[in-house]
Amino acid sequence: MTRSFMKTDQPETEEMSKVINLIHQQPEKTFCSIRKRDGRIVEFNHKKIITAIFKAAKAVGGGDQQLSEELAAIVVQYLHKQLDSKIPTVEEVQDTVEKILIETGHAKTAKAYILYRDRRTRLRESKSELMDIVEDILVETNRDNANVGNSPSAKMLQIASAASKQYYLTRLIPDEMAKAHIEGDYHIHDLDFYAKTINCLQIPLNRLLKNGFNNGYGFIRPPQKPSSATALAAIILQSSQNDMFGGQSFAAFDRDMAEFVAGAAEDDVYQAMEALIYNLNSMHSRAGAQVPFSSINLGCDTSAAGRMVTKNLLLAHEKGLGHGETPIFPNIIFRLKKGINFDPGDPNYDLFQLSMRVAAQRLNPTFSFMDAPFNKEYGTEVAYMGCRTRVIADRHGEAVSDGRGNLSFTTINLPRIAIKAGQNLEIFYQGLEKMMILAARQLYHRYHIQARLRVKDMPFLMGQGLYLDSEQLKADDLIGSVIKHGTLSIGFIGLAEALTALTGSHHGENPGSQRLGLEIIHYMRKIVDGFAEEYDLNFTLLATPAEGLSGRFIALDRRQFGVIDGVTDKEYYTNSFHVPVHYEISAYDKIVIEGPYHQLTNAGHISYVELQSPPLQNLDAYETIIRQMAVSNMGYAGINFPIDECPNCFHRGIIEDSCPSCGSTRIRRIRRITGYLSTVDRFNDAKQAELKDRKAHC
Repeated sequence: MTRSFMKTDQPETEEMSKVINLIHQQPEKTFCSIRKRDGRIVEFNHKKIITAIFKAAKAVGGGDQQLSEELAAIVVQYLHKQLDSKIPTVEEVQDTVEKILIETGHAKTAKAYILYRDRRTRLRESKSELMDIVEDILVETNRDNANVGNSPSAKMLQIASAASKQYYLTRLIPDEMAKAHIEGDYHIHDLDFYAKTINCLQIPLNRLLKNGFNNGYGFIRPPQKPSSATALAAIILQSSQNDMFGGQSFAAFDRDMAEFVAGAAEDDVYQAMEALIYNLNSMHSRAGAQVPFSSINLGCDTSAAGRMVTKNLLLAHEKGLGHGETPIFPNIIFRLKKGINFDPGDPNYDLFQLSMRVAAQRLNPTFSFMDAPFNKEYGTEVAYMGCRTRVIADRHGEAVSDGRGNLSFTTINLPRIAIKAGQNLEIFYQGLEKMMILAARQLYHRYHIQARLRVKDMPFLMGQGLYLDSEQLKADDLIGSVIKHGTLSIGFIGLAEALTALTGSHHGENPGSQRLGLEIIHYMRKIVDGFAEEYDLNFTLLATPAEGLSGRFIALDRRQFGVIDGVTDKEYYTNSFHVPVHYEISAYDKIVIEGPYHQLTNAGHISYVELQSPPLQNLDAYETIIRQMAVSNMGYAGINFPIDECPNCFHRGIIEDSCPSCGSTRIRRIRRITGYLSTVDRFNDAKQAELKDRKAHC
């Protein structure tokens, strides 16, 4: 054996030299059959061994066909020496290939072969796991997303989703990045859409309505009546969501809709807004699997027509659906700003009062604060989504919301880093920085894949010019030149549990822990800002909306580290920077503690106050809470309480086991989950557990 694949490989051992000489002295033999892993016996093909060795050598910069053939022959003869006439198994062949490569001095080639073998093993396991997942989905869809039902279309969507995830983790995403997701160091959100599309969008509604659009089957001309305008608005939300994996939003619905209701009768505008709400709770997207994740920002247009839009949408939402049911969508976000609607005497102060009255019954609207220090410089331009996403500053253009959105986001498991650090802050920060660097590399990897998509891959989103600057592109053009306006976000979950692991208490319990919590998130924001400079892209820090993730991380960590008091001793990690839901704390203290984190999380944030019951009879207290949120520099917030409805007699209130009016036990229970509303029966197990733990903030 005078040749080697790599000059740096070690020479063969003396023992193996003897084995090789002995083999060459014997007549060459081969096998007729081989036993597969599933027990099947098939024809033995020695060429597969040659190919595997050659590919492994090539992977480390070598590759010699003749030498690959010689080594494969040694593998076969060595197997004959060991097994005689027995039929070899696939595992025995692979073990022998590794042994021969190592002991003939081809260590680097052996390492490449071992990595290849490991990848093939993971691929086989993923296929088996996929079949198990499909079997479960065919019985009932999973509840990772509370907006996905149990229909045949939903099942098909989730089967495709499961297959896509396995493909990306085993075939597309680099091993180090895939491993971090699989093991739970971080979580790649919407993994099933990794190479297909982008996340979410603030839709430029006025331009689409004014110019008309084509959603694939012909041109839709501009509307002439309020009812037509809102019908098209619903179609636009639906069509856009079919091209994306995340939420859809109107950044300034009152402003954009104003010219299409100007001069119309009040009743006509009300009917149009009622129809919009009906459509958004019944018009399905994604092949019928769910209704659009829709958000509507409003409240700052002081024109007569704009005020009429806001007033009538709020009134229609207050009335509810056909039997008075609480609408799940849209998520209405009322924007507050001094001089416009925040104080008595402001032109839209009456609309602020109306918005609180509606929210005190229906959970929506939530409220965004345009005068928060990090929003104020943009006037009334900042728009949020129900999930908390915020997109405004742009390294590649003007700071606007319309036509922009998040491209993708990845969430870091803060409690795990803290557990591993063992209360050593230096080790914690080292681990955090390392994981953030990996997350940034993964987002950049995904960005390059997204940038190679073409306009025709998202025919409505890009083909109709919804995304900023996309109107300049043709069907076959790559979208990389326009998605640079979007954001790439690194998120986090479980700050409370991380602080408990590091200090013994969370930030609601101890001022020292609060100081450390702010220090940690400030550190993360500084690193993310550095990524924005390094990659020249809009990297941002997100207070993650964790739905399925909240239970996934903690289950993995409990399996690895056991039950740790205050950390892994429940079914979920606390969302983002929130004070744990089970902790008894006043509304005022919770707001003061969580407020400073909003400024640090420029990709989006939200805080909640929990009440025991709908506060319709105490709107002064409701307004006091909202004003304290503003004083504490929150950017986006809401007030939660239980809503229970009887589908039989339509009674609404706090219902225990059965309806007090008709005795029915079939109760529709509505709560907020990760920003949006849902019925409790659609919550996953982790969120069900969190819901049971929620304490009212007195």
